[in-house]
Amino acid sequence: MRKIEHIGIAVKSLSTAIPLYEALLNTGCYKTETVETEMVNTAFFLTGESKIELLESADEQGVIAKFIEKKGEGIHHIAFDVANIYAEMARLKAEGFTLLNETPKRGADNKLVCFVHPKGTNGVLVELCQEIIES
Repeated sequence: MRKIEHIGIAVKSLSTAIPLYEALLNTGCYKTETVETEMVNTAFFLTGESKIELLESADEQGVIAKFIEKKGEGIHHIAFDVANIYAEMARLKAEGFTLLNETPKRGADNKLVCFVHPKGTNGVLVELCQEIIES
Protein backbone atom coordinates (compact mmCIF):
# COMPACT_ATOMS: atom_id res chain seq x y z
CA MET A 1 0.00 0.00 0.00
CA ARG A 2 1.50 3.25 -1.13
CA LYS A 3 -0.48 5.95 0.67
CA ILE A 4 -3.85 6.87 2.10
CA GLU A 5 -5.92 7.59 -0.99
CA HIS A 6 -8.98 8.92 0.79
CA ILE A 7 -11.12 8.80 3.88
CA GLY A 8 -14.79 8.06 3.24
CA ILE A 9 -17.33 9.90 5.37
CA ALA A 10 -20.99 8.89 5.42
CA VAL A 11 -23.39 11.84 5.34
CA LYS A 12 -27.15 12.15 5.19
CA SER A 13 -27.11 14.94 2.63
CA LEU A 14 -24.45 16.07 0.18
CA SER A 15 -26.24 19.39 -0.24
CA THR A 16 -25.71 20.07 3.46
CA ALA A 17 -22.30 18.41 3.84
CA ILE A 18 -20.52 19.87 0.78
CA PRO A 19 -20.64 23.51 1.97
CA LEU A 20 -19.65 22.42 5.48
CA TYR A 21 -16.55 20.56 4.20
CA GLU A 22 -15.70 23.37 1.76
CA ALA A 23 -15.57 25.73 4.75
CA LEU A 24 -13.77 23.22 6.99
CA LEU A 25 -11.12 22.26 4.44
CA ASN A 26 -10.92 25.70 2.82
CA THR A 27 -11.19 24.14 -0.64
CA GLY A 28 -13.93 23.42 -3.12
CA CYS A 29 -15.49 20.10 -3.96
CA TYR A 30 -13.76 19.08 -7.20
CA LYS A 31 -16.07 16.29 -8.27
CA THR A 32 -19.44 14.69 -7.58
CA GLU A 33 -20.38 11.31 -8.94
CA THR A 34 -23.01 8.61 -8.58
CA VAL A 35 -21.88 4.99 -8.30
CA GLU A 36 -25.06 3.17 -9.26
CA THR A 37 -23.78 -0.31 -8.39
CA GLU A 38 -23.25 0.83 -4.79
CA MET A 39 -26.34 3.09 -4.66
CA VAL A 40 -24.21 6.01 -3.49
CA ASN A 41 -23.64 9.65 -4.43
CA THR A 42 -20.13 10.91 -3.78
CA ALA A 43 -18.34 14.25 -3.46
CA PHE A 44 -14.55 14.63 -3.42
CA PHE A 45 -12.17 17.12 -1.83
CA LEU A 46 -8.41 17.20 -2.28
CA THR A 47 -6.39 17.80 0.89
CA GLY A 48 -2.66 17.64 0.20
CA GLU A 49 -1.92 14.24 -1.32
CA SER A 50 -5.08 12.66 0.10
CA LYS A 51 -8.77 13.08 -0.51
CA ILE A 52 -11.96 13.22 1.49
CA GLU A 53 -14.92 11.38 -0.05
CA LEU A 54 -18.40 12.21 1.18
CA LEU A 55 -20.89 9.37 0.74
CA GLU A 56 -24.64 9.92 0.54
CA SER A 57 -27.00 7.02 0.01
CA ALA A 58 -28.84 7.16 -3.30
CA ASP A 59 -31.36 4.61 -1.99
CA GLU A 60 -32.91 4.14 1.43
CA GLN A 61 -31.89 0.46 1.30
CA GLY A 62 -28.28 1.24 0.31
CA VAL A 63 -25.25 0.36 2.44
CA ILE A 64 -24.65 4.02 3.38
CA ALA A 65 -28.25 4.49 4.52
CA LYS A 66 -27.93 1.34 6.64
CA PHE A 67 -24.57 2.49 8.02
CA ILE A 68 -25.99 5.89 9.05
CA GLU A 69 -29.07 4.26 10.57
CA LYS A 70 -26.85 2.00 12.69
CA LYS A 71 -23.89 4.26 13.52
CA GLY A 72 -24.84 7.79 12.46
CA GLU A 73 -22.92 10.08 10.17
CA GLY A 74 -19.15 9.85 10.31
CA ILE A 75 -16.10 8.01 9.09
CA HIS A 76 -17.14 5.05 6.98
CA HIS A 77 -13.83 3.74 5.59
CA ILE A 78 -10.18 4.44 4.91
CA ALA A 79 -8.86 3.80 1.41
CA PHE A 80 -5.32 2.97 0.42
CA ASP A 81 -3.76 3.48 -3.01
CA VAL A 82 -2.19 0.28 -4.36
CA ALA A 83 -0.03 -0.29 -7.43
CA ASN A 84 -1.63 -3.64 -8.32
CA ILE A 85 -5.01 -4.36 -6.77
CA TYR A 86 -5.02 -8.00 -7.88
CA ALA A 87 -1.64 -8.68 -6.22
CA GLU A 88 -2.68 -6.81 -3.05
CA MET A 89 -5.95 -8.75 -2.85
CA ALA A 90 -4.04 -12.04 -3.21
CA ARG A 91 -1.53 -10.97 -0.55
CA LEU A 92 -4.24 -9.98 1.94
CA LYS A 93 -6.20 -13.16 1.28
CA ALA A 94 -3.03 -15.22 1.89
CA GLU A 95 -2.56 -13.31 5.17
CA GLY A 96 -6.04 -14.44 6.26
CA PHE A 97 -8.04 -11.26 5.66
CA THR A 98 -11.59 -11.54 4.37
CA LEU A 99 -12.31 -9.58 1.19
CA LEU A 100 -15.84 -8.35 0.59
CA ASN A 101 -15.55 -8.96 -3.15
CA GLU A 102 -13.60 -11.64 -5.01
CA THR A 103 -12.69 -9.38 -7.92
CA PRO A 104 -12.20 -5.61 -8.02
CA LYS A 105 -15.21 -3.46 -8.86
CA ARG A 106 -15.34 -0.14 -10.63
CA GLY A 107 -15.67 2.55 -7.97
CA ALA A 108 -15.86 6.32 -7.87
CA ASP A 109 -13.12 8.66 -9.09
CA ASN A 110 -11.91 6.29 -11.87
CA LYS A 111 -10.76 3.52 -9.51
CA LEU A 112 -10.86 -0.24 -9.26
CA VAL A 113 -11.78 -1.03 -5.66
CA CYS A 114 -12.02 -3.89 -3.20
CA PHE A 115 -13.06 -3.76 0.44
CA VAL A 116 -11.53 -5.70 3.33
CA HIS A 117 -14.02 -6.89 5.95
CA PRO A 118 -13.79 -4.85 9.18
CA LYS A 119 -13.96 -8.01 11.34
CA GLY A 120 -10.31 -8.63 10.49
CA THR A 121 -9.11 -5.04 10.77
CA ASN A 122 -10.18 -4.07 14.30
CA GLY A 123 -13.51 -2.71 13.10
CA VAL A 124 -12.14 -0.49 10.30
CA LEU A 125 -13.55 -0.92 6.79
CA VAL A 126 -10.50 -0.78 4.50
CA GLU A 127 -10.74 -0.05 0.77
CA LEU A 128 -8.03 -0.82 -1.77
CA CYS A 129 -7.93 1.56 -4.75
CA GLN A 130 -6.08 1.38 -8.05
CA GLU A 131 -6.33 4.06 -10.72
CA ILE A 132 -7.95 2.78 -13.92
CA ILE A 133 -5.69 3.49 -16.85
CA GLU A 134 -7.63 3.45 -20.10
CA SER A 135 -5.68 2.31 -23.12
